[in-house]
Amino acid sequence: MASFLDFEKPIAELEARIAELRATASASAGAIDIGPEVARLQLKNDRLLRDTYARLTAWQKTQVARHGDRPHFKDYVAGLFEDFTPLAGDRAFGDDLAIMGGLARFRGRRVVVIGHEKGNDTASRIRHNFGMGKPEGYRKAIRLMQLADRFGLPVLTLVDTSGAFPGIQAEERGQAEAIARSTEQCLALGVPLVAAIVGEGGSGGAVALSAADRVLMFEHAIYSVIAPEGCASILWRTADKAVDAAEAMKVTAQDLAALKVIDQIVPEPVGGAQRDPALAIKTLGDAIEKALGSLVGHPRAALIAARRAKFLAIGRI
Repeated sequence: MASFLDFEKPIAELEARIAELRATASASAGAIDIGPEVARLQLKNDRLLRDTYARLTAWQKTQVARHGDRPHFKDYVAGLFEDFTPLAGDRAFGDDLAIMGGLARFRGRRVVVIGHEKGNDTASRIRHNFGMGKPEGYRKAIRLMQLADRFGLPVLTLVDTSGAFPGIQAEERGQAEAIARSTEQCLALGVPLVAAIVGEGGSGGAVALSAADRVLMFEHAIYSVIAPEGCASILWRTADKAVDAAEAMKVTAQDLAALKVIDQIVPEPVGGAQRDPALAIKTLGDAIEKALGSLVGHPRAALIAARRAKFLAIGRI
C-alpha cells in the first residue's frame, strides 16, 4: 500500500476512490461497467499528481527526500551493479552498517561503490543507524577509496543521510576528524569520482562522500549544511520554523544547480522516486554512466586539479 505525505491527501483520496470502484466492479463480476468512470478519475489523478509535484515547496521536497519508500543503497546495488562484493570494517575499530561499500561491476566497468544505507523497516533502520555514519564508517570509506586509487578503479558514491551520527561515542572516536579525512581523500583521488545525492544530503556526513568530479542530484532530493529543523532550532529556537528554514537555506536541486554546487539534476518519475523505484534507479544509472564516461581516461593530475578547482570556485563572486 502506498504511503502518502501530508500534501498528497487529495491524491490519496482519488486513488482510494479508484481502488474502491475497482473492488466494487470485481465483486459484481462485471455486471457494472465502471470503466469510463475509472478512466476519468485516473486521468484526473494523473493530472493532479503531475501538477502537485511540479510546484513543490522546499519543505515539501524535504518530505519527499525522506520518504521511506524511496530506493536505498541496497536497491541501487541490486538494480545497477553486478558481482557486488561488500567490504567491511575500517581496520581500526569495527564495521559501520550506516555506510556500505565494496567492489562491483557497473555496466561492464569495474568500480568501487560506497553509500549510505538507511534501511527500509524498523529493524533494518535501527541496524543501519538510519544512515547516520560513525567514524568507522567514514574510515571504511577512506579505505575503499584508497583501494580504488591503488587499482585504478572509478569510485561511485550514493549519498542519503540526515547527517553523521552525533552521539558521544562517535565524538570520542573522532567523528569530525574522520569526516574531514574522508573529504580530503575524495579531493585527493587520482581516479574518477561520481557522487549522487539520492535522498537527503545532510551536513558534513554527506560532503564526506560527495566532494566529487561530478555531483548528480535527484530532482526531489535535498542537500544542505544542516537539516531545516536544526537550522530553525538555532535561528528561531523552535523547530516549528522548519518550513521557513528550508526555503531560506536553498536546499533543493534546482537552487543548488543555480548556485553551481551540483552539476546535474536527475529527473524522477512523476510523483517521486518512491512511485516507481525501478525507473528512478535506471534513470540514475544512465546519468552516472554518462558522467563517468566523460571522466574515464583523464590523467591523474588533471582529475585532481580540476576537482580541487571546482570546489574552490563554489561561492566565488
